[in-house]
Amino acid sequence: MKRLLSYLWPFTKEVPSQINGTLELTWMNGKKVLDSQNANYSYGSLQKLLSYGLSLLDISANSNILLLGLGGGSIIAPLRNTFGHQGKITAVEIDKVIIEIAKNEFNITSNHNLEIICEDAFFYVDHCVSQFEIIIIDIFIDNQVPKKFYENQFWKNLIPLLKPGGQIVFNAGINLKENIKIESLISIVKPDIEFSQHDQVQGTNTLLIGKKKL
Repeated sequence: MKRLLSYLWPFTKEVPSQINGTLELTWMNGKKVLDSQNANYSYGSLQKLLSYGLSLLDISANSNILLLGLGGGSIIAPLRNTFGHQGKITAVEIDKVIIEIAKNEFNITSNHNLEIICEDAFFYVDHCVSQFEIIIIDIFIDNQVPKKFYENQFWKNLIPLLKPGGQIVFNAGINLKENIKIESLISIVKPDIEFSQHDQVQGTNTLLIGKKKL
């Protein structure tokens, strides 16, 4: 019923989170989206911009994918249905409230080829020993990427997790006024990863698309 009525007016439910503040679940025009106070977290523009980033990759059906920042899980369906991915996805999400939203509102749950881990992505990459063909980084608190995910220590730990020739998508920021962080990051990883920069994706976001050198 809410889905039908949402074509007439939106329904919004607020969900408090100690990490992300007040989250909003909204039915609008027959679709449910998850937003923070200032940004779309899942199933809106975010899904479109990450799908654009993935369209620039060569995604094999059985590639092992690491997703840092699950949100409501909106990128799972495009990976499976649009890009034909059938392999394992390991999704790391710091906020247990968001994991519950993904489960209860969007039917995103752990199964034989989706492992959901509640942990800070910074610490996860520090102890992870697995390797992946594709890494997707989509880590925001409201509309900001935490500073530590631009810095040397995070990337020093992350690079060994990407197989030679592996690919990476980094949702690097919204409406960036300056590129000092991006330029510094590209310089840090240049010996190992060649990045291309895509600005104003969906009119707002900067994506970095990279490939690890063989």
